[in-house]
Amino acid sequence: MPTVPAASSPLTIADTVLTGARIRTLDPRRPWAEAVAVKDGTIVAVGDARDVRDWRGAATEVVDLAGATLTPGLVDGHSHPVWGVEMSTGLDLSDCRDLDGLRTALAAAARALPPGGWVTGWGLDHNVFGDRPIHRDLIEDVLGGAPAFLRLYDGHSALADGRALAAAGIDGPREFAQRASVVCDDSGRPTGHLVEHAATDLLRPVLPRPSAADRRARLLALLGEMAAAGLTGAHVMDLQDPDALHLLAGIEADADLPLRLRLAPWCMPGVDADGLDHLVALQRLTGRRWRVGGVKFFMDGTVEGGTAWLERADCHGQGTEAFWPDPAAYTRAVHHLDRAGVRTATHAIGDAAVRHVLDTVEALGADRAPGRYRHRVEHIETVPDEQLPRFAALGVAASMQPTHTAYTRADHTDAWSQRIGTERAERAWRCRDLRDAGAVLVLGSDWPIAHHDPRQVMATARLRRPAGEPGTAPVTPGQALTGLMALEGCTSHTALAAGEEAVAGRIAPGYRADLTALGVDPVTAPADELGTAPVRLTMTGGRITHRAVG
Repeated sequence: MPTVPAASSPLTIADTVLTGARIRTLDPRRPWAEAVAVKDGTIVAVGDARDVRDWRGAATEVVDLAGATLTPGLVDGHSHPVWGVEMSTGLDLSDCRDLDGLRTALAAAARALPPGGWVTGWGLDHNVFGDRPIHRDLIEDVLGGAPAFLRLYDGHSALADGRALAAAGIDGPREFAQRASVVCDDSGRPTGHLVEHAATDLLRPVLPRPSAADRRARLLALLGEMAAAGLTGAHVMDLQDPDALHLLAGIEADADLPLRLRLAPWCMPGVDADGLDHLVALQRLTGRRWRVGGVKFFMDGTVEGGTAWLERADCHGQGTEAFWPDPAAYTRAVHHLDRAGVRTATHAIGDAAVRHVLDTVEALGADRAPGRYRHRVEHIETVPDEQLPRFAALGVAASMQPTHTAYTRADHTDAWSQRIGTERAERAWRCRDLRDAGAVLVLGSDWPIAHHDPRQVMATARLRRPAGEPGTAPVTPGQALTGLMALEGCTSHTALAAGEEAVAGRIAPGYRADLTALGVDPVTAPADELGTAPVRLTMTGGRITHRAVG
């Protein structure tokens, strides 16, 4: 039976009909279907192949998906596409596996520079340095006199050479309002290792920056690549560049964005009531495919940088302080935003940071604004048993990035594990334990920290190792998700965390026409096959943003 009125009704004459598919709707009222009708960016009908004739008019485009599996549109639950086009400037160093490889790449880049040019790079793995401290002395002799600024993969730290430090006027330690540092040796000489955003931002005034036209072109190219990988949207965990909204509005003046973007501006230590009210006011800003939705906090930094907030010190004697020097000020800020109905997302990697976020939400008590999943915790790299059930009990969403496990090793010989210690490394990225405890679990990539491809995110969530690398031992394999859990993490659970469950995350009449068609069933196909499965079609808001050729 058709699921919409008879064909004489205007609603049954669709703009687009997708047929010839095996449709996983994630709608408990109708889990499976064969065809979908779309009109004005909204799903108006879900049914069987025989229903298509009732939906089709002279102007309807009928797309035969030739046996593909159609799912709700895949969403990256944690990404930085706007800020990331600046972060990912220069050499992609993610393939460097050791110091020799890094030095070779830098030397080649230096030889190719024009006069006065900088060597810049991103994606540098801490493991490249082995047991050596991160230090500019390890790279300066291959730079040919050029200044260098290299972002480490975590996005929270960088390595600058002596010429770059001099250009920024950095000749010793600095004091910061947040947990950040210019690392110096025993004599007070900067090593070039800059930890946390306040320290790396010291280089911003002197670093080469892409032009507005270049940023626009790179952002559109990136979003096109994301759509080609099956993404229909992203939860964007930054809005620190005041020009970002002008950039998005400018793009939409000429065309639609390929992805639906939900942006969360940062709230940093030292914010006052006026600053919080400004963040509340920003929530009104919206475009056709973008909107400001939420606020991003940092409760700590990273394990490798020694800035993750831990219940007890890491193996270097660090990690016992929060990113906010006064954690109670963070709590007051979250409560202020909650009273205004604003959603929050807090970066919390260490166990103490996670606990404090949950304590903050619990302390809202009867004053809490209506609605579950208004607050969420990002990353959750290590957490003890007693914190797991609190997510579901408090209605706090867990947001995690399975592909971050690629920077660790099953035998704990990597920089992350060596720093945090074996006991805490054994409870790394507890995706399955959180799901089994009833938590809403959002999955994402944290691009450019890891690749944005959602097929890789879902596959790694199931394998606990990179797809296509069967020889790599899985990291904490007991935390593997089922295929359905992984798909939900990129669809229905991202919708719940954003408060969009009434319009997104399933294929049903009245929902957004955000849809992804893959050449394999993402739930039942072997995870290694899913990682490189063909993307047959991506649709956002009823517009086809990617279609496979042939």
